[in-house]
This record gives sequence, C-alpha cells and structure tokens, in this order.
Amino acid sequence: MSEICTMQISHPLKKNLLAFIYLLTFQTCFGWGGTGHRAVGLIAERNLLPEVKIKLEKILGGESVAMVGTWMDDVRSDSLYADMAAWHWVTIETGQTYESSPKNPKGDAIMTIERLIAALKSKKLSAKQETEYVKMLVHLIADIHMPLHVGCCDDSGGAKVRIKWFGVDTNLHRVWDYEMIDETRLSYTELADAVGKPSKETILKLQKSDVHDWVKESMALRSQAYSIGDGSLGYKYTYKNFGTVKRRILEAGIRLAGVLNGIYQ
Repeated sequence: MSEICTMQISHPLKKNLLAFIYLLTFQTCFGWGGTGHRAVGLIAERNLLPEVKIKLEKILGGESVAMVGTWMDDVRSDSLYADMAAWHWVTIETGQTYESSPKNPKGDAIMTIERLIAALKSKKLSAKQETEYVKMLVHLIADIHMPLHVGCCDDSGGAKVRIKWFGVDTNLHRVWDYEMIDETRLSYTELADAVGKPSKETILKLQKSDVHDWVKESMALRSQAYSIGDGSLGYKYTYKNFGTVKRRILEAGIRLAGVLNGIYQ
C-alpha cells in the first residue's frame, strides 16, 4: 500500500511549489482527512473520564484531542518522522489473518498501536515522547477504522483504483478519506454530532474490543467499499456507504476514549 505514498522530485522547483506537490501526493494516503480525524478526537474527548481529560490537556500542552488528530499527517514532510510512513496502514489479504500475513519490516498500524499503548502504560517516556505517542495513538486508532487502511490486492488501499467522483478523476481511497465527508459540508463538530450518541451498553461493548477486532471489522467492509460498478461514483455510492463512514468514526472515537481512559485513569 505504500508505493503511491512515496514521491521523489529531482527537478529544481521553487520551494513553495515543491511543498504544494508534496502535499498533493500525500493527501491520497490520509485516513478520514482532517474533518474525520478531528471528529474522532472530539467523540473521544466527550467520553473521557474527567481526570483523564485533565491529564491529557497537560500532556498535549493545552491542545485538544480533536486538534492533534491530524498531527501524524501534518509532519509527513518532516524527515525526522519519515519512519512513521508505514505505520498508518496494514496489509492483510482476503482469507488471511494478521498472524499469517507477511509483516512490513518498517512496521504497520497494528504493531504500532500495540507498541504505543504499552509504552504509554509503562510511564517511562520523556515528556516529549509521551506527547508524540499520544498524538500518534489518536491518529492511528482513527486510521485503522477506515476500511481501506486495512489494505489488500496490491492496490495501495484503493489509491490505485481510479474512479470518477461526480465526474472528476480521483481514486477510491480518497473518496473514503475525504470526498464522502466533504460532500456533506459538515464541520468536524457537526460530524461528531451527526454520528449519534451510543448507549452505555454499546460504549462498554465497543471498548471491550482490541485492535485485532477493529481490523477484522475493516476487512469485512472492504467488499462494500470496492463495490463501485463502472467507477462513476456520486450520490448513490454515498447513500450506500456514508452510514458506514459515520459508524466507523463513532466506533473509533469511543474506542480511543476507552484506550486513553485505560492508560491514564
């Protein structure tokens, strides 16, 4: 899945143009886009224990969980964080399990989420490490709930699947990252409201699961995501899939809150 997320430019372009092209290259690989990630963070904030919320405000330097949700995407152009590129996703072919699948030597979303949780629970991190690890955890739990971040088929999580979105050329991954959400014109706060408020029983059930459960759920949704007919997508595709987008954003937010509560309560 990583191939389309890498671009090298040797032509002597002006610095601002290079940055713009770099941004365009990487945006197809984001999970949920800014609106979706911030909605996940806001849902998590609303379900944090009061004492945990206070601790996180200090750890994040006053930034909200919602606003740090895009940090891993924001720093992609910084070479200091180049190793994180592979951590946003995992590849598990249909009919396979994570355990039976070849592992990316650079890491993946599953092993990174588990590593971050263990490190944060250890209480042995520096203040800077703890801040960055929380930001990564917020982002990756959202990412793994996006069905196409559990890749298959050697198509870069749908990024190589060319489609038309309301007549405009794009790719399937971007439709799930951005297009369906952006089409609603909702802000991240409105999106967080639109997904609904689950019962206490539902919250408890969601928070009893782990990253392997979340990945299996995303895998089960891939056939739905890849049901694109002739590739000309628009209102009908949104009608069939936006309920799933909202549900996965809600589930990610509730589970993120559960993980953070478990670390810091």
